Amino acid sequence: MSRLSAEEDGRAAAAKFRLDHGLGVWPLNDLVALIETRLDIDVAVLEVEANGGEHGLTMFDPKSEATFIGVAKTNHPMRQRSTLAHELSHAIFRDWTDYDQQVPVARAFREQRADAFARHLLVPEDSLRWFLRDRTAGEISLAHLSSVVQTFLVSPAIAAIALCSAGFIGAQTKAEWMVLRTPGLATQFGWLDQYRTLQADSSRTRAPQRLLTRAIRGYEQGVITVETVASIRGIPASEVKDELDAAGIVPKTVEPEFLRAKDLPAVESDRAFLEALDTLDDLNESVDERIAGM
Repeated sequence: MSRLSAEEDGRAAAAKFRLDHGLGVWPLNDLVALIETRLDIDVAVLEVEANGGEHGLTMFDPKSEATFIGVAKTNHPMRQRSTLAHELSHAIFRDWTDYDQQVPVARAFREQRADAFARHLLVPEDSLRWFLRDRTAGEISLAHLSSVVQTFLVSPAIAAIALCSAGFIGAQTKAEWMVLRTPGLATQFGWLDQYRTLQADSSRTRAPQRLLTRAIRGYEQGVITVETVASIRGIPASEVKDELDAAGIVPKTVEPEFLRAKDLPAVESDRAFLEALDTLDDLNESVDERIAGM
């Protein structure tokens, strides 16, 4: 039996994902929330340098069988969405390993399949046919391209490829539209304010929801400080404190238990450990003195 191409494999997986999760033909809004609430996957938006065009990664821990997707924060919201969908493909196909696949999958094939999956997930051909149901081939203008980009929150390049694949435009128009930029379309067709809002959202870091939930639960129990919660979110502790207070989330008050001296357990001192601490203190003082004298 012949094997599916990367395009066919990605399209089929995207259609199955939409079907399995009841997404229909509708545009997908918050991809981070969709992935975290529908799948056993943690997602984070990170403040990292996107070197060499790498804007996302997928990691799998074989010991805990936990999957993690990370994407870079950016002022290019459409790119961030396509990166998220691309990395989701790697997670669905378990591209981090070939050991459980009968035929090893080449890296190029995996990347092509992930690109196809992302495009068909974000803007399926059936969705375009529904969205442009009153239009036929030859009637699609630049304004329609702008509407597709605005509604499905994809780049003009992805929108142009999808429109061509669905039979709405030809190869020449696709090539012309693929080089357009989202800010230009948003400015020309009056939705630049919406685009700025999307930029603001994609430019913020975002902690994995499950991790943050556990941290807040720990804060309520009095075992995690507000500074720890703030470090997870990447914002000032004072801002987190105000948000938690406004939500009525406060640390549990633990009444101290008083014991008599004779009820306390015997304490065995580790003399070697204490001596090591003294040595460390002396070393720190020496370093401080040298710095002060410079």
